[in-house]
Amino acid sequence: MNLYKFGKFVMKTWLKPKYKVQAIGLENIPKSGPVIICSNHISNFDPPIVGITCPRDIHFLAKEELFKNKFFGYILKNVHAFPIKRGMKDRNALRRGLEVLKEGNVLGLFPEGTRSKTGELKKGLAGAGFFALRSDAAIIPCAIIGDYSKKKPLTVSYGKPINMTSLKEKKASAQEVTDVIMEEIRKIKENH
Repeated sequence: MNLYKFGKFVMKTWLKPKYKVQAIGLENIPKSGPVIICSNHISNFDPPIVGITCPRDIHFLAKEELFKNKFFGYILKNVHAFPIKRGMKDRNALRRGLEVLKEGNVLGLFPEGTRSKTGELKKGLAGAGFFALRSDAAIIPCAIIGDYSKKKPLTVSYGKPINMTSLKEKKASAQEVTDVIMEEIRKIKENH
């Protein structure tokens, strides 16, 4: 058993009952080929929560600071996470993300770039749009609904793939594409 599968098993055993995690819309995630999952961000537990509900392995971008601790950095690298420098264009992280997609894998992004302390959606950063425009990946909006309070179930809802055809045809900017993705996440939250 590799570290990703072991970590997923441990997280699922611990987090699923603790927060009564339920997933809906799993049929919207393609079984093969490149996929970008874009989720809202409300807690440090969001990456493992999305990771345990998604049927495919996810490669997450994670803030560079998390890799400074050698032990934790080793674990992150072995569960497919890779670092990104926040607040600036990180060409290495962008290149690595495109490689993940080119290899037909799943890239996990939190377009807001940081957690929302209120649970309200913040404006997404252009990075999600960058990856969407420069790949042939299916773009899956995802909403984590709940507040990790243990009182109510925490729901991870995966939406239908976003049709990128018209956005690519009109040569939309990366920010415009991210805005469309964030709007789809908002709709999933509101319709839950």
